[in-house]
Amino acid sequence: MCCVALPFAASTDFAVDKPAGRPCANLRDDNRCGIHHRLRDTGFTGCTVYDCFGAGQKVSQTTYAGRDWRHDPATARQMFDVFATTRQLHELLWYLAEALTLPAARTLHHDLRHAYDHTRRLTLGTPDQVAAVDVATHRADVNTLLLRTSELVRATTRRPNHRGADLIGANLAGADLRGANLRGTYLIAADLTGADLRTADLIGADLRDTRLHRADLTGAIFLTQAQVNAAHGDTATRLPPTLTRPTHWPVTASSRTTAS
Repeated sequence: MCCVALPFAASTDFAVDKPAGRPCANLRDDNRCGIHHRLRDTGFTGCTVYDCFGAGQKVSQTTYAGRDWRHDPATARQMFDVFATTRQLHELLWYLAEALTLPAARTLHHDLRHAYDHTRRLTLGTPDQVAAVDVATHRADVNTLLLRTSELVRATTRRPNHRGADLIGANLAGADLRGANLRGTYLIAADLTGADLRTADLIGADLRDTRLHRADLTGAIFLTQAQVNAAHGDTATRLPPTLTRPTHWPVTASSRTTAS
């Protein structure tokens, strides 16, 4: 679904242009990627960091009950529109699920649970019902809860506010960013080597090519696997336990010595 519905433009993330609704040239007839094992080497790094949060599976298997866009072209356009909506709803579910695990936000857990259940119900409607969802309004309502959650989690730490800031290429090596508000911050190619990001709010932060070597992101909130995959780190980078260290991150010299 993602390899068909979404557009991309030739850039450092993608080797070619592709309009929305057209299958990627690398998509095989069995719906598998023909270059999956060498995406980075062939100029498709963007594919390795994208995450639909399970929306593709939901739309294909639940909303459309297994109907394939290849064999049902009449519904393909609507299917792709429904996918776009579902993807946003699933992203919100991811954030709400994390918020529900945070003890500091326990006073909000009732409201968070209600928002989670309501969002989930929105994803289970008919194609017409899902397509009619006012995602912008719903996202704004959920974001209010997520922001309150963030404030509770970061209340007892230092709280530098870089929300939405342009920190592209910034030298923040060793910076104390504990409890920082980094919501929507542009950190593309920024140097955060050895930075302390414990309990920082990283929702929507752009971490493409951000250097996170030896950085501490323990307890960082609303950080996704896609963001981590887009950054550069090493085995000394400390991540929240729910996230996986990307396989393309190198092993540091000190780690190799310790392991031996």
